[in-house]
Amino acid sequence: MKRRLILTAGTAGAAALPLSACGFIGGGDDEGDAKTVKFWLSGDANQGGGFQKMADKYFEETGVTVDIDDIPYDDFNTRLRNAAQADALPDLARVQSIDPIWMNQLEDLSDVASKAGVMDNLVTENEEGAVPTFLTDLTAVGLYVNKSLFDQAGVAYPTTADQIWTWDEFIAAVKEVKAATGTRYGLVMDPSSHRLRSMMYQFGSNGFELGDDCTYSTDEATTAAALEFFANINDDDVMPRSVWVSGDDPNALFKSGQVAAYYSGSWQVADFQANITDFEWASALMPAQTRRATNLGGGYVVVYKGDKSQTALDFVNWLFTAENYTEICEISGFLPVIQGLDIDYGASQVNFDMYNEEIAASDPISSAQSNDQLEMAYAGQSAGGDADPLKEEAVKLANGEQDVPTTIANIIAGLNENIVCE
Repeated sequence: MKRRLILTAGTAGAAALPLSACGFIGGGDDEGDAKTVKFWLSGDANQGGGFQKMADKYFEETGVTVDIDDIPYDDFNTRLRNAAQADALPDLARVQSIDPIWMNQLEDLSDVASKAGVMDNLVTENEEGAVPTFLTDLTAVGLYVNKSLFDQAGVAYPTTADQIWTWDEFIAAVKEVKAATGTRYGLVMDPSSHRLRSMMYQFGSNGFELGDDCTYSTDEATTAAALEFFANINDDDVMPRSVWVSGDDPNALFKSGQVAAYYSGSWQVADFQANITDFEWASALMPAQTRRATNLGGGYVVVYKGDKSQTALDFVNWLFTAENYTEICEISGFLPVIQGLDIDYGASQVNFDMYNEEIAASDPISSAQSNDQLEMAYAGQSAGGDADPLKEEAVKLANGEQDVPTTIANIIAGLNENIVCE
């Protein structure tokens, strides 16, 4: 199996599926209409209806109808799985993960990815050299600051690469802001393994990696350094333990104006742009303890084999041309998977430019999670359920229930217990 992991400077650039109200599980093609393809996705309305607007444009240009079914996230995977079992899959979909039930029914998208110029580090081949899927767009971990508080305290934050701070310098800065302004907390971090994993990457760790023997391991020194730092800042002073331990909402805490910085991701830009009116906020470059890194994700495009597969492939090829892909990125606020596009994000331009710069400068490890999940799926491996040992054990660490060595040992044990290999 070949995985290409080359981050290209100058780059940058989800999903679930529904049962309709009447419980219909059909897919495909509106029963015989050669000029209609069925497209399942989730959350398009929340992203400006970009896919629907592009489908409308495609109909105007070609006369082909792309019939979009925007399915509630919680229903998506179940509905797609049911459709596969009923031989009623749609023609294409935007999914969050690859399911072994329908994995072998996917068309090869290697030509699409190559023609479009999808970044090499986002293209993962299976053992036959085919590309069953690639990301339609990127989400990336990132940092926000309460600019009003930083300005009031007279503390600077990095907006260019020559100003990058370490985690030590970052925490010193938010402590200074907190002391000078009387704000409640220095930092909140989403209680997510995605966020914690990116922090580990920034400390030089590659996280927890699956070996050829189907067991997990980690670099004890770098992983321990990151987790020790994480535990120390969960002190109800820099960071509130309640976010990781009790489920308090970090988004709401940051929007209250009582937190100096928020470690979250690119998906927050639209929300903050629309809903933060009581203070100024800004995107800032993330800390790099030993290297710059983020954690990349997003939705995957898939085309299912069948009578309409070529028609669906034609639409996907059209969508990923530079002109059309630029348009959907502007409508939906997507970070692009294609290099070198001139995307106009309007009032959010400075924030997306910073994310794109962060992605371009990040170590290739930043795409490892997405690529590893695809490789596991292609190899018939699965995580064995919804368990997330990294988050579960990090919660115990943050709450003072166990030390770092125990946390690492428990994470590895949990990952090994859950992994299923053929």
